[in-house]
Parts: sequence; C-alpha cells; structure tokens
Amino acid sequence: MNVDIFLHKLTVVTENILSRRRKKIRIRKEKQQNKNFIVDWLEALLWAAGVVLLINQYLIQAYQIPSGSMTDTLMIKDHIFVNKLIFGPEILPGLGKIPSPFKPQRNEVIIFENPSYISRGPLFDIIQRILYMVTFSFVDIDREESGEPRVHFLIKRAIGMPGDTVVLDRGEILIRFAGEKDFIPEREYNRQRAFSHTLSRLMETHQYPTLEYAGTLSAYQDLKLNPPDLIVEAARPAANLQYPDYFAYEKARLQFLQAANPQENRYRMRLAQLSQGWYIPEGRIFPLGDNRDNSRDARYFGAVRTAKVLGQGTFIYWPLGRIGLID
Repeated sequence: MNVDIFLHKLTVVTENILSRRRKKIRIRKEKQQNKNFIVDWLEALLWAAGVVLLINQYLIQAYQIPSGSMTDTLMIKDHIFVNKLIFGPEILPGLGKIPSPFKPQRNEVIIFENPSYISRGPLFDIIQRILYMVTFSFVDIDREESGEPRVHFLIKRAIGMPGDTVVLDRGEILIRFAGEKDFIPEREYNRQRAFSHTLSRLMETHQYPTLEYAGTLSAYQDLKLNPPDLIVEAARPAANLQYPDYFAYEKARLQFLQAANPQENRYRMRLAQLSQGWYIPEGRIFPLGDNRDNSRDARYFGAVRTAKVLGQGTFIYWPLGRIGLID
C-alpha cells in the first residue's frame, strides 16, 4: 500500500474519532447547561449522602446519647463519633460483620446492639439507620408512641472481660480477674491504673438499710404475712428514693423468701446470682454504665457477645461546649 494513501486513511480515521469525541463533549455540556438546577442539586445531594453512608457504615458513625446512663462521661443529647472500623464494621446495616483482629478492651467505651430491642423488621431497620447516618444522628424515626426514641443501640463501658467474675456489693462493683483468687473493688483498680473517668452514684451509703428494709417488707407482703411495725417504719423512707438500687432491694427480698421457703429453688438460684455475681464466658464482655444507679446494662440482660459490639466511642462533636475525646 502506498504510504501516502495509508497516511490519508489514518488522518481520516483520526479526524472522525476526534469529531465524535468533540460532539459527545458538546452534547454533554449542552445537557449540563439545560439541566434543571433542582435535578442538579438533587444529584449532588445524593452523591454526598452516598459518601456519608459509606463513611458511617464502615469507618466512623455518628450517634446521639439518649439517656443519662453514662453521666458524667457522656451527657444526654451529646452527639459522638464511633470508630466502627476497629472491631470490624457490618457488611450492611444489621447484616454480618467484617472480621477484625481487635477486641474490646477493659474500660473502653463501646456501642453494641441492645439485647432487649425488638425490631420492626429488616426494611424499617435499614431505612431508619440510613436516615440516622445521613443526618449525623439528628433524625431518628425509630420512636415509641410517646415520642421517645426506641433504644436500638447502647453505649456503655466494657468492665468485665472473658474469665472474670463480677459481683455487686451495695451498688459497688467487685471484680475477680481471670485466673485470680481474690476480688478487687473496681474503684481501687481504676485508681491504681489512673483511669480518669468518673463513676457516678445516685444512692448514698446511708440509704441502703432503708432500701433493704423495703425489700424485706416486700417479702412479707409476697408471703401474705403481717410485717412487724419496726420494719414498716424503717422501710417507709424508701418510697422517696428516686433511683433506688434494684439489686440491693431484690437481694434483701430474696434472702427473706429463701429463709422462709428453703425448698424453693427459684429463690435460691436468683439469690445465688446476686450474691456470687456474674461469670463472663469466652466471647463475651460485661458492659456497665458509668452512672450505675441509672443504667440498664449487663446486670439486667447479662454478658454481651463481642460480635454484637459495633464500635468504640471516640469523640464528642456536639454541643460545641462538650467537644473533646471520650475517656
């Protein structure tokens, strides 16, 4: 083939390709110019929402504190960021998890699925969590009839680790670590290691005898017995306690019931747990709120599977006066 003819054909092909490319670019620009600004705005919004969802789902998620169970570490309506990458994020909201070599450590603030939560269905859960993520936790459609948010996730502090035994003594925590013989008070352990978080109590030590008398009085009533006037009078102030220690009350009640009915296994078994504590098996942790007298935590629903831990609380971003790292 003649070189001139080849070069001519090559030039024609090249010009055709470039012409088609210029035409496509021109058409695209014209479409962009003619596009409704609302459609353009919506496309940008959807793109931004997609980016936010990816970040929230796999890296960092926004979360709003719904209760005072972590006071003073976290306050009601604090907005925080949770590190979801560290323990392995969910593949999709509520579906599976990506494996991670890291596990929750003692005294870390963690977020996990509420074992008491009753789902309204997978579709609702996904929609609710997407809205929650996109709005950085400011919009939550999962609410009770009263308007209060339904608590799908809980944020607490990891206190008991696998192999530990945790015991309650008038609201204070004693821990026997895995492989150890003796219990150590939680406050003493925290002091030795210079942990800076505060453990809040609403019950005073001098209020416990009154509360325990109230538990004994309840046992008299359960047995349909007439209680002594001394017990009735001693228990009367307990009615004014705003945040009574349920476990101390229940322990006193069960002690009387067990003494009156030693053959009843149901009293013996429940009393044994309150007296001997909770053993944390492998693959689980025992999370508790820092505000011990106003926290529904592992004392009520038991140790939590580490697979249900979704992330670690890291940073408060709202309100402005509360901005800072979470201890």
